[in-house]
Amino acid sequence: MATNNMIKITDMEKIYRTEEVETVALNKLNIEVKEGEFVAVMGPSGCGKSTLLNILGLLDDPDNGSFLFNQIEVAHFNERKRADLRKHNIGFVFQSFNLIDELTVFENVELPLIYTGVKGPERKKRVEEVLDKVQIMHRRNHYPQQLSGGQQQRVAVARAVVNHPKLILADEPTGNLDSSNGNEVMQLLTELNEHGTTIVMVTHSEHDARYSHRIIRMLDGQTVTENILI
Repeated sequence: MATNNMIKITDMEKIYRTEEVETVALNKLNIEVKEGEFVAVMGPSGCGKSTLLNILGLLDDPDNGSFLFNQIEVAHFNERKRADLRKHNIGFVFQSFNLIDELTVFENVELPLIYTGVKGPERKKRVEEVLDKVQIMHRRNHYPQQLSGGQQQRVAVARAVVNHPKLILADEPTGNLDSSNGNEVMQLLTELNEHGTTIVMVTHSEHDARYSHRIIRMLDGQTVTENILI
């Protein structure tokens, strides 16, 4: 495994305010993730896991602290710079699949390549390669509603990796799946990681967390323990 830090978060704070209440989501959080690692983040609801994932995915920015992504300070990038970095470097896998109902399997997976300006013939080649890899090629012309939950999540994984991202962020990736389909998705993520993709996964499942190299446990916006599994 490589030893370079892909992610280095230092003294990160995120506070959500309404007129009545102030919620500290991240409280001087410090986390490092090395290139090629598979890290699981666990903790009770409200501990800051989702906030952390949103900031790692450049969907939100912190109030204070540093976020180095491949040695570049990105904590306060503007939206355009965040979007550019995101679409070239990060793939997302969500609990709810987030597929577009009106698009076929092929078209859903093709979408990130359109956003990054990949030309038609190359798009077709890459989509077919990744559909083959996740064993869903035979469903390429089906729509999401025609698929089982496990098949939809495989399509979502294909879409996440078609751009060859350096980092995959997975948010409860098996949360809507039975154990058999859940294990298939975790096996897929493991294989991607073995081929060099860095993965950060938020999960409530101790079973899923055991697929990772390291478990970070959070409470009240901070890390409380870390377990190295390999």
